[in-house]
Amino acid sequence: MLIRLVALAALAAVATTAAAQPNLVERYREGVHFATIDPPQPTSAPAGKIEVLEVFSYACPACAMFQPAVSQWKARMPANATFAAMPVAWNPAWEMVARAYYAAEALGIRDKTHDAFFKALHVERVPMASNEDVARWFAKAGGVKEADFLAAMQSTGVSAKVARAKQAVPRLGVSATPTMVVNGRYRVLNQGASSAEEIFQVVDFLVAREAARLAAGR
Repeated sequence: MLIRLVALAALAAVATTAAAQPNLVERYREGVHFATIDPPQPTSAPAGKIEVLEVFSYACPACAMFQPAVSQWKARMPANATFAAMPVAWNPAWEMVARAYYAAEALGIRDKTHDAFFKALHVERVPMASNEDVARWFAKAGGVKEADFLAAMQSTGVSAKVARAKQAVPRLGVSATPTMVVNGRYRVLNQGASSAEEIFQVVDFLVAREAARLAAGR
């Protein structure tokens, strides 16, 4: 009985949200605004949380333009959501900066360097032609030793994460960046949105949809 009441409450919350935003269900449609991932893919979200995953690359100009919207959404994201990011490695240059992302994560400087590295690449146009160039920038920006960052980029742990990302990206159906994925089940279709803000409106809709599904035990 308790489970049934929780499920009904969650569905009522979704219905209330839809009522507050006219034609929400009709506005965000499968095949137009989002695609279902079949089969659903595993996430790293803690129990009870819905993962919102950004698939991106530091080397992607569109991702750099999208980053302010990501930061704004993270500041207001639903309490039942958790955010994660996955860099793609479609070519050697993109793999190099994917390794930089995971190395910064491993050394505890990702939050300090993430936005700044986008700026360095796409606004300041800092040359990043080699691992050494990248390590030199992160060492200065993150307050770590260049040798430590370079070692982290080539470490077994970082290599394993890059390999997992290479396997996960096609399974998620991602063919362009940035792409938002909700709970390993839905992929937001950028062409169906008029702005970065609308992409996150679709994300919010899918988070609410997932919350209702989980509450219903489906």
